[in-house]
Amino acid sequence: MRDAKKQTPMNSPSLAALISSLISQILIIIFLFFPPSNSLPITTTTNPTSPLQQSLLPFLHHFLAAADIAAALSFSRKRKRSLSDTDNGAAVPRNPDSFKRFFNMKTNTFEWLCGLLEPLLDCRDPVGSPLDLPAETRLGIGLFRLATGSDYPEISARFGVSEAVSKFCVKQLCRVLCTNYRFWVGFPGHAELESVSTQFETLTGLPNCCGVVSCARFEFDIEKDKIPNYRKQSIAAQIVVDSSSRILSIVAGFRGGKSDLNILKSSNLCKDIEKGKILNSQRLVRVNDVDVPQYLVGSGEYDLLPWLLVPFVDPKPGSVEENLNNAHSLMRDSSFKAMASLRNWGVLDRPIEAEYKAAVACIGACSILHNMLITREDYSAFCHDLDDDGAFLRDQNVASSEGNLIEESAFVLRNALATRARSLDCSNDLSRVVS
Repeated sequence: MRDAKKQTPMNSPSLAALISSLISQILIIIFLFFPPSNSLPITTTTNPTSPLQQSLLPFLHHFLAAADIAAALSFSRKRKRSLSDTDNGAAVPRNPDSFKRFFNMKTNTFEWLCGLLEPLLDCRDPVGSPLDLPAETRLGIGLFRLATGSDYPEISARFGVSEAVSKFCVKQLCRVLCTNYRFWVGFPGHAELESVSTQFETLTGLPNCCGVVSCARFEFDIEKDKIPNYRKQSIAAQIVVDSSSRILSIVAGFRGGKSDLNILKSSNLCKDIEKGKILNSQRLVRVNDVDVPQYLVGSGEYDLLPWLLVPFVDPKPGSVEENLNNAHSLMRDSSFKAMASLRNWGVLDRPIEAEYKAAVACIGACSILHNMLITREDYSAFCHDLDDDGAFLRDQNVASSEGNLIEESAFVLRNALATRARSLDCSNDLSRVVS
């Protein structure tokens, strides 16, 4: 049976195309090295062909076309299966609605991403088991898992591959994104931070803000039967975003039970800021004779620091302190939208069925894809509206832990910034943002 299978392609059109390719190569050699008498070189523009050459050209074109077919058949074997032509017929229809539903992106974004990742998706097959899959199918399997959260039996049935192949494609996509494209979520340099702070100032009147820091938590599900005293576990990811909800920095892998404050203190973000590696621009904004450096905005669960602005506790109605709190809440909406958008990736909207490292990789991959889509103005997976859960999140952690202040200068900075915050009707502005 094995020999019969090997002989089958020899009787197929691919054999004829291969023979045509060989004949065309022979004709080319004869044509170039043994030209007919009284003829000029074929590169000459005058009288380029003799009668014999003219008679050979139609045959030459025919065999060159056949050579192209042979090349497509013999060197592009991986192109035999595509997203819309799978073995079991459960293909993903190629229409805009299906792409948004199954891949969280538009068709042209999918094609752009496929072209970007193709060399890396094709280069590492399982040892001894090469995959007969084109890059677009590999990408489709990985994105389908991230976008819908579907389990591997469903993915296997839809794409006509084994569960092992499905798991490999998902793992490969996450690895490629998190290893080769992590710069998409790297903390910006000076020039880009100036643009970030300008956008925040336009929104609220508060100068020199370089991002909103917060933590999101995602559950992950490992093999319960193999873990004694199993308890549901979660992973925390510390995220910094700009006013458009683009992720400026993300670090995932903290234990979900840790507080946001403890996560911040143990993160490299905090260490780099305190060492002056980031948020170190010499451009200071003068407000009421106070130099305001670059800073981040965070919830009341964090400490008030010279580089971290948290809201006032119980400000008087109509006061500048209330103005700052309203502006602060408006800026934090970009963080809520980013976290909600990440949960629009189905794999993160439920317990991630993976071990710890694979779950962290899923979070990182979805974050990178989130930024890629925003850059391409593809908002297929973006959360534009904050529902009741978003309103609930706004009200959490309002109280500030001001008893743990590190520097008195943080008080002075916040009081100065309060005088620059625009007078906002917070409820009206928030409803405008989420509508």
